[in-house]
Amino acid sequence: MSEEHYQPPKVWTWNQQDGGNWSKINRPIAGPTHEATLPEGEHPLQLYSLGTPNGQKVTILLEELLALNVSGAEYDAHLIRIGEGDQFSSGFVAVNPNSKIPALLDKSAATPVRVFESGAILLYLAEKFGHFLPKDAAARTEALNWLFWLQGSAPYLGGGFGHFYSYAPEKIEYAINRFTMEAKRQLDVLDRQLAEHRYIAGNDYSIADMAIWPWYGNLMLGGLYGDAATFLDAGSYTHLQRWAQEIAKRPAVQRGRIVNRTWGEPAEQLHERHNASDFELRTEDKRQQ
Repeated sequence: MSEEHYQPPKVWTWNQQDGGNWSKINRPIAGPTHEATLPEGEHPLQLYSLGTPNGQKVTILLEELLALNVSGAEYDAHLIRIGEGDQFSSGFVAVNPNSKIPALLDKSAATPVRVFESGAILLYLAEKFGHFLPKDAAARTEALNWLFWLQGSAPYLGGGFGHFYSYAPEKIEYAINRFTMEAKRQLDVLDRQLAEHRYIAGNDYSIADMAIWPWYGNLMLGGLYGDAATFLDAGSYTHLQRWAQEIAKRPAVQRGRIVNRTWGEPAEQLHERHNASDFELRTEDKRQQ
């Protein structure tokens, strides 16, 4: 039914066929749909995820920690295929009752700790290992300002702009215009901040950069929503472009961004990560030989 003729019913009912691509990843109720035990590897940290921007945040941080020789940051990254409903298993719901990736289980403590919501995982790991979050109170607060900015802003970029520009079954001019305006406002916020600072929260690379880059850095570099970078005139945000390109060159970012990735070039897909050698031996181009 076209948008100009749609009238909301008195009581809404769920039609699972509505919503276009990715419509099956959401439903209006919580809880598990089936019984399934999550796999566990040998490392202290068990990550259950998919290589979406929210998933990339965590694997980038873990790879950055490992690059600093933080041995306790070794991790197993198990693939959660959200298109197939893995996130609705009883095992996954026990780690994240919200049924969204990523979810982390820290087995290093006497009683395992579950951590869900990507921003919470970044903060948990930064505090646990003492890296990528400033010790100075003012600098720490500034980093957290931007971490929480991302957590509130990304749904407009992903569920708003990205959905209606790229995924919705029909192009709705009002929705695309509404979310494009907000996406461009957010890009301008970041561009102005980066005009005065090397990194998002100041002169030090932090979890704020790791949270924001998978969304806005990937967008700047043409890695989200087809030709969205052209549509949004990404090249005009020169400071944001500079930052996006600089972060993209970091080896840990190059590793972290492909973990649990199941699309794109086979060389940029590492479906599961259990050891550092997997980047050399287990990407899909190697597995398909």
